[in-house]
Amino acid sequence: MRTASEICEIAIRTITEEANAIDNLQKYIDDNFVNCVELILNSKGRVIISGIGKSATIAGKIVSTLNSTGTPASFMHAADAVHGDLGMIQNEDIIICLSKSGNTPEIKVLVPLIKLLGNKMIAMVGNLDSYLAKQADFVLNTTVDREACPNNLAPTASTTAQLVMGDALAVALLECRGFTAGDFAKYHPGGALGKRLYLRVSDVYINNEKPEVKLTDDIRTVILEISSKRLGAAAVTDQGNLVGVITDGDLRRMLQYHSSVDGVLAADIMSHNPRTIEVDSLVSDALDIMRSNNITQLLVTKKNKYLGIIHLHDILREGII
Repeated sequence: MRTASEICEIAIRTITEEANAIDNLQKYIDDNFVNCVELILNSKGRVIISGIGKSATIAGKIVSTLNSTGTPASFMHAADAVHGDLGMIQNEDIIICLSKSGNTPEIKVLVPLIKLLGNKMIAMVGNLDSYLAKQADFVLNTTVDREACPNNLAPTASTTAQLVMGDALAVALLECRGFTAGDFAKYHPGGALGKRLYLRVSDVYINNEKPEVKLTDDIRTVILEISSKRLGAAAVTDQGNLVGVITDGDLRRMLQYHSSVDGVLAADIMSHNPRTIEVDSLVSDALDIMRSNNITQLLVTKKNKYLGIIHLHDILREGII
């Protein structure tokens, strides 16, 4: 049994060796990489990514990344391809084959079939002298000096290099296409990430009450309005226009500075220039304003017309944090 320090040393060595493998990839980013990016950008088809073994697992992840960033892609297992899956390839599709050695039996069977179909083929390969590298139209070099495995056998550094090269390709395509956060939201509508990108204040505030008082309302009216609507604040309006806000904090400060509340009106204790958010703004923007100002609610407006309140609790319920 290894000691705790020895186990930590193994982990650190593995991370260091894989980090070095990734760092070495920089020298392989050259005209070959540019040609691959331009080929995909100019294609009217999809990117079909294939591999065998651990490379197939990495291929699946690259497919997911490409699809989510605006480049249509599909996965084709190298072993299944020769048993019918080649039928998924269309005329305009570009094929990317992943392989460390570039000489596996499945690859040697698959490559001639792809060439027979006439599709352009990119090899993401760790051996430039391999069958795959020599047969491909373009090459993405993912050569590593050695695996992080002490026996130099288990795919570790080599699959990490493939993964990072795939990410580099996806991000280059993303930026060349001018892919925006709005585009990203279209492909990620679920979960907290999607909600940050598409959920708007108008979708949330309408579920709340609309606490509102006039400038001339007395303090009793103000307290009842805030208490009954349970949002910790009430907007002060004048002919529909927002002129101020009264919060629970304002009420407490009033009691500190007024020995008698008789005759106190909303206009006397309201805070001027309240924090607001436009109704069409993103909920994530509302959260940023709340955080930066250390507040828990914002008045929702449309061209200074008061519409309602969005509360921090509303945002938390939506899973945006």
